[in-house]
Amino acid sequence: MLLHVLHETAYRYAPPVRTAQHMVHLKPAGTARQQLLSHRLVIDPEPARLNETVDVYGNTRTFFSLQFSHESLRVTAESLVSTAPASEIGGSLPWDDVVERIRYHRGTHYDPASEFAFASPYVPRDKAFTDYALPSFAAGRPLADAARELMHRIHEDFEYETTATDVNTPALEALELRKGVCQDLAHVMLGCLRSLGLPARYVSGYLLTEPPAGQARLVGSDASHAWAAVYLPSLDGPGEWLDLDPTNDRTAGEDYVTLAIGRDYSDVSPMRGVIHGGANHRLRVAVTVTPAEPAAPAMETAA
Repeated sequence: MLLHVLHETAYRYAPPVRTAQHMVHLKPAGTARQQLLSHRLVIDPEPARLNETVDVYGNTRTFFSLQFSHESLRVTAESLVSTAPASEIGGSLPWDDVVERIRYHRGTHYDPASEFAFASPYVPRDKAFTDYALPSFAAGRPLADAARELMHRIHEDFEYETTATDVNTPALEALELRKGVCQDLAHVMLGCLRSLGLPARYVSGYLLTEPPAGQARLVGSDASHAWAAVYLPSLDGPGEWLDLDPTNDRTAGEDYVTLAIGRDYSDVSPMRGVIHGGANHRLRVAVTVTPAEPAAPAMETAA
């Protein structure tokens, strides 16, 4: 599937910002099922300095600075991405066996995924997460099956409510509220899996949303999205990550675009920064994900 992604972020400041430094994660990742065909980042006003780097998790991030007074800032990221359906996940190891494989044992092979079994700034390991998760994790149950049931329970038990939380709401608070947005539901799922000793990572990205029948797609009606991925080790060789979206109670497919991965939202926020001035500001974010038409083949002309 070819998907066109337009992500626009606009600020208005009063009084003006005198200087600013920002970091953005707005360039979609290249993965086994996703190919980035084109990407364009436009910043207005034009920054004094801009550079692109790759972080420890393989995400592309862009730093830019504005060393002059400005009353507004607009950042537009436009990407064309080719996605493929997720591979079918067959049987998986029992979840309690996975915990033992991931736990450190002297002389055993180190699996890099094990770092995602630890707490992170937004997602602690806590007994409250363990208690919520355990009904889905009977002894000996395959990890993929247990994780899917946990995803389904979160979807059923939590109310999607945009005003109940904000970007800084701790995962434990979201668990107690049983409310939140995609970020909160992903954080809760991460907390549950990690509190059991299982590696799980945060995925930020986009989801192609279809309008109701008979209605036109609204520009800017989509939003950035987030979900969780649980690690499924194999008996020999590298394991694989199973992407699970508790907001929509489904596995991620070709209508999902992966932007970045990390321990939680703090690693991959689309845009963050430090400003000098601009005590009051207005923010507008608009994301539009649309199917793109494949390029027409070149016409051959007769000699």
